[in-house]
Amino acid sequence: MSAFENVIGYEFNNKQLLEKALTHSSYANENHTSLGDNERLEFLGDSVLGFVTAEYLFRNHMNFPEGELTKYRSYAVCEKSLFEFAKQIDLGAQIKLSRGEELTGGRSRPSVLSDAFEALIAAIYLDGGIDEAKKFVLRFVSPYVEKKPDFKDYKTTLQEVVQRNHGEELKYIVVSETGPDHDKVFEVEVHLNSNVIGRGTAKSKKKAEQQAAKQALELMGI
Repeated sequence: MSAFENVIGYEFNNKQLLEKALTHSSYANENHTSLGDNERLEFLGDSVLGFVTAEYLFRNHMNFPEGELTKYRSYAVCEKSLFEFAKQIDLGAQIKLSRGEELTGGRSRPSVLSDAFEALIAAIYLDGGIDEAKKFVLRFVSPYVEKKPDFKDYKTTLQEVVQRNHGEELKYIVVSETGPDHDKVFEVEVHLNSNVIGRGTAKSKKKAEQQAAKQALELMGI
């Protein structure tokens, strides 16, 4: 653990937080560990990541309108970006996985690594506070967004289209999860008010949401 703490640049007071952040649900289920898995930490880490990234963009890009800020934040916190961040610290080598997840390539699966990266952010936040979490996040986010990326974020584009009409509301709903833990497939619908306007299927919820938004935009002729 100490070697990994050197890599991430943070030494934990509560080592169990780090251990939990690195524990995949498949391992926890297989070994019936009392510590639990990293899914709740992932939930918190997602919010911390979003806040830190939004604040960084707000303070450092005063010329960006709201739409541009949203696009850059989405780029920085998407699964593809988090997967790249996780690889920089060799996070896959640290994650505790079940035998099945290990055999099917879980250590290099983008969804597994991106979720663990968010869990790690939450663990640092809970152990050391927002300043330590911010320091860790910006180590990756700052250089990444300054590349001035060219990317297509279908969810943001769809949101911008819908916001032109006041009172319209978008919702993304997971309608099914199939397959074993190590190879899940998510089906997501995007609803405009009560109407289904797009569907997406992928190995992660985030990708399925992007696919659903893409289909909705195509339906609109955009």
